[in-house]
Amino acid sequence: MKRTAIAIDGPSGAGKSTISKLLAKEFGFTYVDTGAIYRTVGVYVYRKGVPSNDAVEVEKLLPEIDIQIKHIGGEQRIFLNGEDVSEKIREHIISKYASDVSAIPAVRAFLLDMQREFARRDNIIMDGRDIGTVVLPDADIKIFLTATDEDRAGRRYDELKAKGQNVEFEKVLSDMRIRDAQDSERAVAPLVPAHDAIQVDTTGNTLEKSVLILKNLIAERLK
Repeated sequence: MKRTAIAIDGPSGAGKSTISKLLAKEFGFTYVDTGAIYRTVGVYVYRKGVPSNDAVEVEKLLPEIDIQIKHIGGEQRIFLNGEDVSEKIREHIISKYASDVSAIPAVRAFLLDMQREFARRDNIIMDGRDIGTVVLPDADIKIFLTATDEDRAGRRYDELKAKGQNVEFEKVLSDMRIRDAQDSERAVAPLVPAHDAIQVDTTGNTLEKSVLILKNLIAERLK
C-alpha cells in the first residue's frame, strides 16, 4: 500500500519542528525531525573535538556513529550510540556543528537512506531543509515555511531561554543569519524551496494560527 509523505522545509526558527509535530498528531502520521539527526552527528563531532568543517576528519568518524529514533509516549527521542541525546542536541553551540556537518557530502549520503526508510514504512510528516528537493522529491505534499530573520530569531531566543540557556538575542540573530547563508549557499542540497512547494510565511503568526493554516492546506490536498 502506498504511503503518504509530507515534506516541510524551511530555515531555522520558521516553526517547522513544532508545527510538523502537531500536524503529525492531528493526521495520525509519524513525525520525523531530520534536523535532529544532523544535530546528533554534530554532537558526536563536538565531543570528539574535531572541527565541524573538517570534512576529511568528520567522515572518518561516521562509522562510529549509530543513530536510532524512537517514539516514546508519542514523542520522538533520538539516541546516539545508545544514549538519549534529545536535549543535548538542542544546545545553542550544536547549531553551528549541525550546519557545518550537513554541508559535508559524506554526512548527507550517510543519513539519506535512514531518512528515506521512514517514508517507506509509514505515513510521515518529515521536516528539514532539503526534504522536498533531495530526500523525498516525490513527496505527496511539499511545504516551505519561512519568516523574517527577527521573527525567527525571537522564537529561537525564547526557546533557548525557556530551557535555561544563557543567550543574547543579538548573538542568536547573528548566528541564525550565518547559518541561513551556509545552508542556502552550500554546494550539496542547499536550502531552497522545491519548485512545486507551497510557500507559507509564518511571520507574526501565533503557533495556533500557523498550525491551522497548514492543517487546512494539507486536508484539502489529501481529499
